[in-house]
Amino acid sequence: MTGPITSPMRAPVSQNLVSLIVPCRNERAAIDAFCDAALAQRLPAGWRMEVLVADGCSDDGTRQRLDARAAQDARLHPLDNPGRIVSTGLNACLARARGEVIVRLDVHTHFAPDYVAECLAALARTGADNVGGPWVAQGQGRMGRAIAAAFQCRWVVGGARSRNAAYEGAVDTVYLGCWRREAFERFGGFDEALVRNQDDEHNLRIRRGGGRIWQSARIRSAYQPRGSLRQLFAQQYQYGYWRPFVMRKHGQPGSLRQLAPMLLVAALLAGALAAPWQTWPLALLLGSYAAYVLAASLAAARQAGQGRVHAGLLARLPAVVAAYHLGYGLGAWRGWLDVLRRRRDDGQGRFSRLTR
Repeated sequence: MTGPITSPMRAPVSQNLVSLIVPCRNERAAIDAFCDAALAQRLPAGWRMEVLVADGCSDDGTRQRLDARAAQDARLHPLDNPGRIVSTGLNACLARARGEVIVRLDVHTHFAPDYVAECLAALARTGADNVGGPWVAQGQGRMGRAIAAAFQCRWVVGGARSRNAAYEGAVDTVYLGCWRREAFERFGGFDEALVRNQDDEHNLRIRRGGGRIWQSARIRSAYQPRGSLRQLFAQQYQYGYWRPFVMRKHGQPGSLRQLAPMLLVAALLAGALAAPWQTWPLALLLGSYAAYVLAASLAAARQAGQGRVHAGLLARLPAVVAAYHLGYGLGAWRGWLDVLRRRRDDGQGRFSRLTR
């Protein structure tokens, strides 16, 4: 898929400086709150920060707000990201970063005031090559809260340790990330051929290169997921689409939680094709999946309600669960089709319109 990925680090290193990096595009409504939170991070004594924001050619006033904020605070540095996708934005930040430690942030995530400090502490405590906190979702609005509830439920998205807020230990991948500078010199930057899954692929490269990834429950943040079914389906379609490209690049089979949505879509299609002659396979499959969706929805509603079923979420959860599964499964099949045809989305089309 791609050749060796070299280190994008170019700027001279500055000791006791931490570089906070974030890609964004058309985030006018959220950018001020993000800047406030990033610049208010409490650092350990002797540490300084710089905040590098790679703007992907925003046309909604985001860049103007960034420039205005940068004029007021010299720690903030807006950068150009003509590639407009996450991986090119991250590499643009890395090329300018001067810190001996790199911390990735996200515009739609709320960070604890000591987030960066705890990242630095985890690096020193564990000696890992990449550290981060659990991936905890906190939705807004009724549908957003239902999407967040499903996001945290293992019966919807699998049993990934990254969704366990209490877990402390080694992991395969971690939310966002914090690295020493030499990690990028050793393992390379982010794969710009990937619109999605570039973080998982980078962590896979670290592990295959003999590195370690660590999740610390002390590193606290809250991710704001999509707020509508349409946005959720599009996001999951993108994640599913790009997964086969990562699998082909590294010759690695997918995990069961990644393959299950593909098997579901394939079974539904096979049942639909057989329906003119035998209707019972499709009816059995639909009935079984409906029962699973209901059970997963109950589990997610009970977990969100801390032991009591949250009735307001339960009414929306079946559609949310189906959007997670069908979006990812359909995207993955389309991805495999393009892998076999040696084609892929160029990063500017329908698979990259949502950049967070």
